[in-house]
Amino acid sequence: MVTILILIESTNMKLVRSLLLIFVLCWLCVVSSKAQLKSSGGSTVTYEELYDDPYDIRKLFIMFQPVYGELFVTNINVGFGLEAQYYHLNKFDFRAHFRKAYSQKFDLERDVAENNQDLQNVPKNFSFLEFGGTYHIADKEETQETKMILYSDRYKGRKWASKVPDYIKIPSKVRKIYGGRLGFFSYQSSTDLKRATEKQGITLVDENQLALDSTISVFSNVRSTGFYLGGSLAILKNFAVRPEKTYNDLVSDLIFTVYLDILIAPSVAVDDVVYNNNVYSSDVLNTNTLGIRGGLEGKFNRKLGWAYNAEMGFRPSLTNRGFYLLVKVSIPVLATDLKYSKEAFGK
Repeated sequence: MVTILILIESTNMKLVRSLLLIFVLCWLCVVSSKAQLKSSGGSTVTYEELYDDPYDIRKLFIMFQPVYGELFVTNINVGFGLEAQYYHLNKFDFRAHFRKAYSQKFDLERDVAENNQDLQNVPKNFSFLEFGGTYHIADKEETQETKMILYSDRYKGRKWASKVPDYIKIPSKVRKIYGGRLGFFSYQSSTDLKRATEKQGITLVDENQLALDSTISVFSNVRSTGFYLGGSLAILKNFAVRPEKTYNDLVSDLIFTVYLDILIAPSVAVDDVVYNNNVYSSDVLNTNTLGIRGGLEGKFNRKLGWAYNAEMGFRPSLTNRGFYLLVKVSIPVLATDLKYSKEAFGK
């Protein structure tokens, strides 16, 4: 894994940024275009529409994330998180997210730093905080054909019940939200300064201009605080049908979003290195205050469900140490429409 990150660091950064943009644009094209579906053949299936309203979505989603994994050049880490999303009047949606590494063993740079007795710095555990919102610039409804796999209730309890190959194509309403995103982010992490200084071709010196011993491992903490600005496309379906005879009810209620953000961090701070009671300034280190990220996420419009998120980009950090790849899994996801009133009638 470390070898992979070293190769990433040696890759031309402009090329990687171009590939990132191409990746996100391809996703935008794929999810915004109509799927070209083939017929499954066989006999005709009739069905009854139960509901089809992509505007009838739950207002609040609370997502527990028992696991996430992040290949971050600054620090590889694995941990847990909590996320909440709120939809307001079909005009805005707001999101808050926090995550941190499980423990020292799942926080790679911190673990190595803790086992290094040469330095007097106190390594910080990895944590990340984000809060922001999306304004719905355009909110459109279309009709598209959706491919639905048929599950026969004749096969209940059998291992191969989900392998029935038949499917049907059903016209359904699709809601597309083109949004503008704005928010705040902040993170802290331990990091390997020896590798950073070697990459940048610099040497840490103390107040007497004496260089730090080049034979020791050097770790410190980096903190970055800033905001993001970008755009997104969300695709929402919320319909269900009841096929004839032996087939189970079919539901499509996925909320799928792709996004692209610019990250701006006015503050990227690196702690000074303390060795043998001498302080070696980190001011000579080069940092990047700009970054970029693209990602995709999906969740389901249900009281109880699950969700996923994949993201990659360049985070404001030390120069040549900002690339990251993140995967999050949320289970369970609790959702509510925030409607608690009931009608009452007098006798």
